[in-house]
Amino acid sequence: MKVFITGGLGFVGQHLCRYLLSEGHQVHACGRSSSQNLLAHPNFTYLSIDTSVKGDWQNMISQFDTVVNLAGISIFKRWNDTYKQSIYNSRIQTTRNIVAAISKNTTLFNASALGFYGPCKDEPVTESHSSGKDFLAAVCKDWESEAFKAESKNCRVIVGRFSIILGHGGGALQSMLPAFRLLLGGPLGNGKQWFPWMHIHDLCRAVEFLLTQPDQQGVYNFCAPQTIRNSEFVQALGKTLNRPAVVPAPAFMIRLIFGELGETLLTGQRAIPEQLNRNGFEFEYPEINNALNNLLEPH
Repeated sequence: MKVFITGGLGFVGQHLCRYLLSEGHQVHACGRSSSQNLLAHPNFTYLSIDTSVKGDWQNMISQFDTVVNLAGISIFKRWNDTYKQSIYNSRIQTTRNIVAAISKNTTLFNASALGFYGPCKDEPVTESHSSGKDFLAAVCKDWESEAFKAESKNCRVIVGRFSIILGHGGGALQSMLPAFRLLLGGPLGNGKQWFPWMHIHDLCRAVEFLLTQPDQQGVYNFCAPQTIRNSEFVQALGKTLNRPAVVPAPAFMIRLIFGELGETLLTGQRAIPEQLNRNGFEFEYPEINNALNNLLEPH
């Protein structure tokens, strides 16, 4: 495949670029980072650009049979009205610009998030579940709607609703490790909220799995088949690090520090990857202890 990836040097993007290159694909990545030398490979090129703004970069997309859209600024920052608008625009405008530029019969993989469903308490959540009512649910709903407009060009559209992705070099795991190593790790609030997760290697494998099978399209939950609560995750992480996980972050403190984002951190979805399972994808890391052992073992 010749793959064009927006957000290509972000946490997920870097891992996906490396994986696709290792599998023999040609990758052209773009993003806001000015660092072009993070990946050295003869089949890799990079363009520093803000994809939420229309420009000459759109002319390049027609050269690619596959587009992967991972663009979007981080949600893990205290929200105000200005930042919420940036969260929205970085996703919606980029997707709109991509759909306007891609050629007919292109395959578009568009990232989304399990936040589409909003808080769901203990209810199992598959891809057929309705959308939520909060801010992130509204962002995801509009994000996906813009992506599916590519179907009017006879494009194959795949939407991956990402869970919490665990991997090296960034993401949730990287932010948690310092506290655990200082014996300050523990659950968020009461720890009873569901904690949908996925190993970064399985994410990369699942993206390629869907891209290379022409009959795959629609929405897929990107999460491991094992459903766990936040308290179970931090216990597994503490065990892997040989550190106790007994210092909770009280709910009031989470709300005080993170504001509206705090409510998102204190809720979750009992998400199930029904469509990946149904279509024959096999997880290499379906269970959290195995995943953490792989990610945290000495290299």
